[in-house]
Amino acid sequence: MRNLLRSWRRWRCVHLTWMCLLSSMLVRPTQLWLAGPPAAFITPYDALSLSFKGPFCNRTFDMYACWPDGSPGTIVNVSCPFYLPWFEKVKHGIVSRQCGPDGQWVLVNGTQPWRDYSQCEEGMESTTEEESVRKLMVSFKVLYTVGYSLSLLTLISALLILTIFRKLRCTRNYIHANLFASFGLRAISVIVKDALLEKRWGMTIIQVSDWEVLLSNEAAVGCRVAQVVMQYCILANHYWFLVEAVYLYKLLIGAVFSEKNYYTLYLYLGWGTPVVFVVPWMMAKYLKENAECWALNENMAYWWIIRIPILLASLINLLIFMRILKVILAKLRANQKGYTDYKLRLAKATLTLIPLFGIHEVIFIFATDEQTTGILRYIKVFFTLFLNSFQGFLVAVLYCFANKEVKSEMKKKWQLWKLDHPMLFCTQ
Repeated sequence: MRNLLRSWRRWRCVHLTWMCLLSSMLVRPTQLWLAGPPAAFITPYDALSLSFKGPFCNRTFDMYACWPDGSPGTIVNVSCPFYLPWFEKVKHGIVSRQCGPDGQWVLVNGTQPWRDYSQCEEGMESTTEEESVRKLMVSFKVLYTVGYSLSLLTLISALLILTIFRKLRCTRNYIHANLFASFGLRAISVIVKDALLEKRWGMTIIQVSDWEVLLSNEAAVGCRVAQVVMQYCILANHYWFLVEAVYLYKLLIGAVFSEKNYYTLYLYLGWGTPVVFVVPWMMAKYLKENAECWALNENMAYWWIIRIPILLASLINLLIFMRILKVILAKLRANQKGYTDYKLRLAKATLTLIPLFGIHEVIFIFATDEQTTGILRYIKVFFTLFLNSFQGFLVAVLYCFANKEVKSEMKKKWQLWKLDHPMLFCTQ
């Protein structure tokens, strides 16, 4: 629907441009008439031009409205353009331009035409409900932007720690590092995608070429690439959740195995599996819904190409999560004499595993965007954006900065660095 509206709007703009150009060619100013046109052929615009003595502002189309000739030093008013999608709301409004004393339309910064179109803006007739929804969506964007930015800084620090210290290099920490990397790439892709969308739809329309650039497929290549990368990073993030779950399951329940042989398979599962689903989705969008930045899902069947693998990974993680909790509970009960607070330990293990496995995704797994409406939809959006954006920060803190092994290694390195630089810590 949005594509049809933009196509209709573009056609109306081109149509209006040609009408104004033909009007300028067919209806000439009085200076070009040697003896003056016959009275029968004088149009209303020509009659207005004949009344001017000296310079006057020529009729023109400024890519917003079609303007008649203007008298120097006056304000020219015309009705709001009929091609506006919200024309019914502003059909009684006017847009104004000022004709300067020199017979030239007043410009802003010497290039852009000045006009007052405040009465033709959609926001003038927006309801209180629409305004509140707009503010709510802006606040949601601020929320997840802060969350992803904080997570990105924390994840970069955690990655540096896991890669610099040699004693921390093992299969478990390698898997953690890949999970951190997937979180970081997801945060970067979301931030870049938002920036490209804002740049694309926030551009100022001045000339016909600006409309053509805005509506052309070539101009959308950047944001489409960002959209594809973001979908890949989201899928990779979920499948590294699955790798974490499978690895821990193998440690607690599976038989003894060689970690080196399985790490390559983990890499294929975490980084390779998303390609299997992203490529078909990209081809479907290109062939069937090649419009704008591929952010709209007019045919939800194509969106299920991305949604099904995410739901599948989340369900597998939930089953593994329940199985692991059962094993942990059995071991804690067996050692109940040694661990009097085994229930507290079980609760701690549960809360620690939830962000690592992405179990929170299951909360709204069946509450899809099409099924949720009203306040439930906003609650779902809030929790989804909040948890997804801050999850990278939480995982980095739990499995790096709060990890006893990491803290012990960092403490040793700090003590060695102090011994190597005694002059910096000398007290007078």
